[in-house]
Amino acid sequence: MSAPPSVLVVTCHDLGRFLGCYGVPTVRTPHLDALAADGVRFARAFSTAPQCSSARASLFTGRYPHCTGVMGLTHGGFGWNLHPGERHVAQVLREAGYATGLIGVHHESRSVDPDEIKARCGLDVLLPPAGGEEISERALALLGRHAAANRPFFLHLGYHEPHRAPAPDEADFMGFRGGYVAPDDELGTTLPPYLRDEPGARAELAEIQGAVRYVDAAIGRVLAGLPALGLEENTLVVVTTDHGLALPRAKCSLYDPGIETALLLRLPARGWIGGRVLSPLVSGVDLFPTVLELAGLPVPATIHGRSLCPLLDAEPFVPRDAVFAEMTYHDYYDPQRCVRTERHKLIVNFAAAPSFMDPSQSWRPRARPVVPTDPATAFHPLVELYELDADPWERENLASVPAHAEECRALLGRLHRWMGATDDPLLAGAVTSPTHRLAVAALDRMTESAASAPPG
Repeated sequence: MSAPPSVLVVTCHDLGRFLGCYGVPTVRTPHLDALAADGVRFARAFSTAPQCSSARASLFTGRYPHCTGVMGLTHGGFGWNLHPGERHVAQVLREAGYATGLIGVHHESRSVDPDEIKARCGLDVLLPPAGGEEISERALALLGRHAAANRPFFLHLGYHEPHRAPAPDEADFMGFRGGYVAPDDELGTTLPPYLRDEPGARAELAEIQGAVRYVDAAIGRVLAGLPALGLEENTLVVVTTDHGLALPRAKCSLYDPGIETALLLRLPARGWIGGRVLSPLVSGVDLFPTVLELAGLPVPATIHGRSLCPLLDAEPFVPRDAVFAEMTYHDYYDPQRCVRTERHKLIVNFAAAPSFMDPSQSWRPRARPVVPTDPATAFHPLVELYELDADPWERENLASVPAHAEECRALLGRLHRWMGATDDPLLAGAVTSPTHRLAVAALDRMTESAASAPPG
């Protein structure tokens, strides 16, 4: 019997599909492009959520965010956390004999105490976030120790780039340089069609291109080190991201630019090589069951994803005809759910919030969307329907057009059935945040304290 494969999962923050191998001509990503040319590239992978914590919770549990408990950000005062019964992939693999570790960004459970994170997520090793170069240096050292051990490993490398990061000379906005990334517009800039072609947007794209080039080089160091350590043949390498670029009407929205993800794989021992491009719709929940099947472990019936092993092995595989995504909380309460099929996207908005949540983290954003023309006065419609072949950037809402009424009804029914089958709490009413519960507890404590105080 062959040895179980090791697993190296590499995540970038807010990358979307902004890579040369996904057709972006002005971003320089030679190392990830080479991985795609030597491995397998999924052309249509989608996140379960257009936000960091919720999407990562799905990646590492195989379940939708509203089931994991992570319906918003896990850090700071946001306070969302995995439900106690949720199983992280590192937990499952560690119990099966794997050495487990994380270097860098952890965003899928409440992140306060490192020892608590290690215990909650089944990690033997946890090293804190740093710049991409330092992440790679730490990774190569740990991989060297794994190479000397007779034990499979699961290692997650969580790179921060190309997430926004403040630079010392910035005022009124937060860019992507972080004080150490150089903008890159040597080949020009590729402006997504959902943004207005303005100097501010071009400046943002040059910075994103620089950050992606930086993280590509950092990841390339790790990929180059695998053959020298004897780890290339039987290590599954996965490079992916949480969601789309941190640009208006992308991240924090359920439009395709918000939920599209890069997904590159390579495992020579299994024949997952050769530069294949796979076009079926796949979801972030599919990574967990794929890794479990690859490790020879049973996939629990509670998992929402499906293993991609048959597809990767070129065996009979029934592809998805739809993917689902959601957002509940991020910067504020903005509950949305969507279903995306081959041809259509249907979004239901549960609050009359602004038409999109701006991920610019800036007082004066530099990039502006094409739609809506005046974001300050535009608010969500109840239902949105887009015909993706004719309108790939989802600009024309067809939900109230009589000719599309039948399709709209059918997709509403499908989304409702999915929400019911997965016990989505939105069907029962508004979702209360951890901050709300803490505020009520603080009020209760003050009331009890006042009641017990001596008179006078």
